[in-house]
Amino acid sequence: MSASPVPSAPSPPSASATATRASRRAATRQRSRRRWELWRSPDGQPPWARPALLVIAALAGLLYAWNITSSGLAPFYSTAARSMAESWKAFLFTAFDPAATVTLDKIGGFLWPQALSARLFGFHDWALTLPQCVEGVVSVLVMYRVVRRWQGAAAGLLAAGLFTLTPVAASMFGHAIPDASLIMCLVLAVDQYQRAVRGGRLGALLLAGVWVGLGFQAKMMQAWLIVPALAVGYLLAAPVTLRRRLGHLLTAGVVMGAVSLSWVLLMTFTPKDVRPQVGGSSGDSAFSMVFDYNGFGRFGQSGNSATFSTDGTAKSGGGGAARSAGRGGITASDPENNPPHKLVGERLVRQIGWLYPLALLGLAFGLFRSRGRPRTDRTRAGYVMWGTWLLTTAAVLCVVPVPHTAYVAGLAPALAALSAAGAVAMWRAHRADRGSRAVRLALPVTVAAQAAWAGYLAAGQADFAPWLTPLVATAGLLGVAALGVAVFVPRLRTRRRPLGALALAAACLATLAAPATWSLSVLDKRYGGSSFDAHAGPFGSEPRGSFELKIRPTSH
Repeated sequence: MSASPVPSAPSPPSASATATRASRRAATRQRSRRRWELWRSPDGQPPWARPALLVIAALAGLLYAWNITSSGLAPFYSTAARSMAESWKAFLFTAFDPAATVTLDKIGGFLWPQALSARLFGFHDWALTLPQCVEGVVSVLVMYRVVRRWQGAAAGLLAAGLFTLTPVAASMFGHAIPDASLIMCLVLAVDQYQRAVRGGRLGALLLAGVWVGLGFQAKMMQAWLIVPALAVGYLLAAPVTLRRRLGHLLTAGVVMGAVSLSWVLLMTFTPKDVRPQVGGSSGDSAFSMVFDYNGFGRFGQSGNSATFSTDGTAKSGGGGAARSAGRGGITASDPENNPPHKLVGERLVRQIGWLYPLALLGLAFGLFRSRGRPRTDRTRAGYVMWGTWLLTTAAVLCVVPVPHTAYVAGLAPALAALSAAGAVAMWRAHRADRGSRAVRLALPVTVAAQAAWAGYLAAGQADFAPWLTPLVATAGLLGVAALGVAVFVPRLRTRRRPLGALALAAACLATLAAPATWSLSVLDKRYGGSSFDAHAGPFGSEPRGSFELKIRPTSH
């Protein structure tokens, strides 16, 4: 009988294997530590990106929360929020009264965060406004992430900054206004759509549908204005077969419809003796209230008879918002709310329209530069999606009444994204050595158009900021001159860096000075808007004194 072999001792690990494991442990510890170092940029992003984003987010939080303790209440909606905070039945059905006998005249999903905040902190102005402040900062952060994935960190930061400095947004997120929830939901829907279109992922597309459905709970059919943009973008650029793209869109549409109509179905199939009556409907029908009274019934009409003062309070008339007392002013049936050119009219253009030239020229430039690329090209797909969002929303707003300026906030994300992406793309083309002269001239032409438009709008309210028009004109001329010299005088390329810095600083000043002035004016309570109407700066054509960049704490 032979002896069994003696097992050999395991060989010691090699030095290279030990070093590899040690490096992996070190990398794991570093990643764990960096998760807590919020001021550091993640891997793959420039080191300045995260600190700059935090500065922008802090500015947004400052603008939105500065007047939070004196933000005021919209009496009709605040009464409903109090009722929802006191009664879970009223919370579920978004009822006006604690006994849940009648609902609002719209889906009250935008009041759910306010009711929870009031239940947690007590019923105060700031408790009802706090959710909107948070929604605004979240929207700014997500805007950066979405545009960074598409066009890089510089464009993402610029988009977040432009969104923050949109006057109507600066006021809206500082008050208990329904549109704040809508904008956050739509931006989060785009975030998930972007993940879906990059890899043809059905799960991410379903989440986009969920976010659109939640936006429907806040502003009903206005949330669906983004659907054509998401559908066209996915159908155009998702890297899967046409049959699968169509299947994904159909499935996401079903999910979006189910989430959107969840409250309507709840009201429809709950026995009438155990649910509240539907406000704003002629037959106690949730479908009628949503799709007629608050939907198709508004097309081509002059609006209800609600009357709003220049500080936003309601005087009289039809809708729920009109049941609060106040002073006279604009009305929902005012002709200013209804002509097709209302988006460039006196009342709305300075709240949303400062970036019209930059956004439209940026869209045209982006589509021109990405022509002829493969179907799945992400750059072109982004321009198509954002452009469709912008044009669809603008077209609808042109044919429906706009009694509240917050309605036009639906344009803000698209304007910011297209402006930022277009500006960065033009800057890169301008700096390229091999670019054609026509392409390199796109930036100075755009700066000239943007400065002229901003100067024109600022001159219309010269009493508000008399120094603004000369500043924009001077910066615009200086920026155009510096950019033009770089194109037409090749021998100055040896001085390219200082000339480029001068041109960039002047162009940014010409572009940002006016919207920043209007947005920063919300720090002065006179120009901060109200819980009924979001507006920064002087309201419409009514000047209310000049604005000085002196910030004083508000006494309470």
